[in-house]
Amino acid sequence: MSTADAPAAPDRIPGAPHPRETARLFGQAEAEAAFLTAWASGRLHHGWLLSGPPGIGKATLAWRIARFLLATPPGETGGLLGAPPPPASLDIDPEHPVARRLRAGSDPGLATITRTANEKTGRLRAEIVAEDVRALNRFFGLTATDGGHRVVIVDCADEMNPTAANALLKMLEEPPARTTLLLVSHQPAHLLATIRSRCRALRMVPLGPQDMQDALAQTGAELPQNPGMLAALAAGSVGDALRLLNLDGLRLYADLVAVLNSLPRLDRPRALALADAATGKGGAARFDLLLDLIDIALSRLARTGATGHAPTPEAAPGEAQVLTRLAPGPAQGRAWAEAGAAITARARHGRAVNLDPAALVLDTVFRMQETADRATRRQDR
Repeated sequence: MSTADAPAAPDRIPGAPHPRETARLFGQAEAEAAFLTAWASGRLHHGWLLSGPPGIGKATLAWRIARFLLATPPGETGGLLGAPPPPASLDIDPEHPVARRLRAGSDPGLATITRTANEKTGRLRAEIVAEDVRALNRFFGLTATDGGHRVVIVDCADEMNPTAANALLKMLEEPPARTTLLLVSHQPAHLLATIRSRCRALRMVPLGPQDMQDALAQTGAELPQNPGMLAALAAGSVGDALRLLNLDGLRLYADLVAVLNSLPRLDRPRALALADAATGKGGAARFDLLLDLIDIALSRLARTGATGHAPTPEAAPGEAQVLTRLAPGPAQGRAWAEAGAAITARARHGRAVNLDPAALVLDTVFRMQETADRATRRQDR
C-alpha cells in the first residue's frame, strides 16, 4: 500500500500535529495538577480515564503524562532532606531521550491501542478489536526499560467492541507492576461500568476563548477575521475548530442561517444552493459537518426561545436577529426543541442508509420550514 493510500491515523485530528508532537497543552491546568498531586503522593493509580468532549486536549494530556512517567525516574520526592522537590509541571525537555524516542514512535516503554487497519481491505476498522488489546500481553512480558515505568494509551476507549473492552478490563483488574493505563474517552458513560470503576477520572473541560486561540495558533491554522464566530460553533473544542476551518464551516453555517432567515416562506434557490454547497467539494465530510451545524442551529433556536435572548457571540452575521424572530418566546423554543431531535435523527438515518445527500438536505430544510410555520402560528395565537 502506498503512503497516499494508507488510512488516516485514527488518533490525529486533520490539520493538527499528532498529540505526541504537540508542544503545549492549553486550558487543562487543573487536570495536570490533579495528576501531579497523585504522582507526588507515591500512590499513583494504575488506570486513568481522561474524559471530556472531543478535541479539547485529552490525547495531548495522555502523551504528556506518558512522556513524564517514562522520563522521570522513580525516587523520593516532596522536598525532604536530600530529595529533590516534586515536579511543578509535566513538561519534559524536547531534547530528552524519552521525548525524542516518543516523537519517533520508538520508545519501548510505551504501547498505544487505536483502531487498526483490516488486513484484507486495508481500511481502518470502525472499532478497536480484541486482538488490538491482547497485543499488550507481549508488551507486558517485556522488562521495563531501566526498571522504569511502562505506559499504555488507549485512544479512544469508546471505540472498543465488547470483546476488546472485556480484554482490557482483565488488565485493569490485574495490572502489571509499574504500568499505567491511560484511557481517552469522549463518552465515558458508554464504557463498561467496571472499567470506569477501576480508573481514576480526570474530567477535562472545553477551552475558553483565549486558550482556544493559543491552541489553534500552535497548530499553524490561519484564524478567521472573526474568531468569536468560530468559538461559538466549536464550543471550546480545538478539534471542532480545525474541522470548521478545513471544511469552510463558517461559510456553510452562514448559508444555513440565510436559509433560516427566509422561513417560514422558504427561499428555494438558497435551499438548493445549501444542498449543493454541502454535497460538492469535501464530499461526505462536508455533508456530515452540515448535519452537525443543523443540530447546532436548532439547539441555539431552542435556547433563544427558552432564555429570551440569542446566544452570544453570534456564530454568523445577523444570526441573533434570525434566532429571535423564529423563537421569540418559550412556546416557540419548545417547538424547535421538540423538532430538533426528530429532524437531525431523520437526516442521520438517511445518511446511514446512503440516501442522496442533496435530497436529504432539502428534506431537512422542508422540515425546518414546517417547524417555523408551526412556531409562527403559536406566536399568532
